Amino acid sequence: MNELRQVFRYKQLAGEIEHKILNETYKPGEKLLSIRKLHKQSNLSISTVYKTYMELETMGLIEARPKSGYFVNPIALKQLKAPVFKKKPPTPRKVNLSSMINSVVSAINNPKFLPFGNSSMDADLLPSKHFSRILKEISHKDMKSMISYSLSEGDLELRRQLTLRTLGILEGITPEDIIITNGCTEAVALALLAITKPGDTIAIETPTNFSFLQLLKELGVLVMEVPTDPRYGVDIDELEKILHQNRIKTCLFMPNFHNPLGTIMSNDNKRKLCRLLHQYEIPVIEDDISTELYFEEQRPMPLKAFDERDLVLTCSSFSKTLAPGLRIGWIIPGMRFKEKIQRLKGGITISTSTLNQYLITQFLTSGAYERHLRSLRTALKKQAIRTTLAVKEFFPPDTRLAVPKGGSFLWIQLNPNVDGVKLYRKALDHNISIIPGVVCSNSRLFKNYIQISFGAPFTSRIEQGIKTLGTLISEYYN
Repeated sequence: MNELRQVFRYKQLAGEIEHKILNETYKPGEKLLSIRKLHKQSNLSISTVYKTYMELETMGLIEARPKSGYFVNPIALKQLKAPVFKKKPPTPRKVNLSSMINSVVSAINNPKFLPFGNSSMDADLLPSKHFSRILKEISHKDMKSMISYSLSEGDLELRRQLTLRTLGILEGITPEDIIITNGCTEAVALALLAITKPGDTIAIETPTNFSFLQLLKELGVLVMEVPTDPRYGVDIDELEKILHQNRIKTCLFMPNFHNPLGTIMSNDNKRKLCRLLHQYEIPVIEDDISTELYFEEQRPMPLKAFDERDLVLTCSSFSKTLAPGLRIGWIIPGMRFKEKIQRLKGGITISTSTLNQYLITQFLTSGAYERHLRSLRTALKKQAIRTTLAVKEFFPPDTRLAVPKGGSFLWIQLNPNVDGVKLYRKALDHNISIIPGVVCSNSRLFKNYIQISFGAPFTSRIEQGIKTLGTLISEYYN
């Protein structure tokens, strides 16, 4: 018990100092109290204070100088400026994929490249050993049942576990309200198929997850791009103009830790968005895949929590938090669309892997998921800060980015002279994969933007990669 109390105290103290560093109560480069002085001032043990400083040093917020003490990192994150909010008069358009898409996808999956373009977590952050133990404990009898089809809607116990995770977040959800899918992408695809037909127009954020554009092209729909701010999310006023002037069949949005912006919409804006869509009776498909990757105290609410007309279809998966290769996702479609989505699921993929569902279910029932999430969030927060500090240090001074409060991405605005596609190609020559901003828009916007991931532990190799990118970007200034 004393050990647990000590862990809580050092993390609490680290969080307090972190907050003061980020809001510049402690100035960049300022010397902190010595371990002994902070021990006396805080009435905490020397070991607790020492662990506090080690935690902050690991995050990159402070640095130890031999025989001098601990100092705040001289780079001020508060001085970072968010990327500029872009607006362009929207019109319904066919999806015209950038010619870069295939190259970008190939680079993301190439293990020889630094994984700045990869949206998945590094394997070292995922509980592979626990899954190995679950596999070893499967009996021959159990395995016989797992090589058969599961229910089309998914394993009942898995759906029960997911239902338990909605307590305090979504009211009245039962296992019958959830359909298991092959990842979040299938969940989104099923929702789109249930609502739209080829030629319909849907509203999407811009920038957006480029994989959405790939899916939408295959479905033959038109897209209307809604400007989306790196700080506040989708521009609701612009959306209202679009809804008033156009026949929009549905919206596809990512309110929490948006890909690629990292934005989280406030509860007030989520409520305002739902009321607007309710007024026009337009359903909205929300991608909720990164919501568990929050860095602050509370899990953000999904858009569905503000749904009063059964018009929000919530899609998610374990791909960002637990096991991307197992492809276990789900959809909470609401009663309006449940029956049709159930038929589509049964007709297209019949069911989801029985074995993979079993592995996830066993992990959830063991109680290990919350412990894993706490560890993962801590690691990602450290990686976010370290990566941002490195970008601030090595990229040109006019670089703009917003430090996210969750997720695993940084959206970076570069000087207008920088061509993100050319930078992408130059980076590949140095075995570095990034995502050029143009692939995240159907209108070829964001030419001088890039997206990088902080889903891998921050190492000297990662730091050198950011330094190399900074050098390549600086060449545009000569």
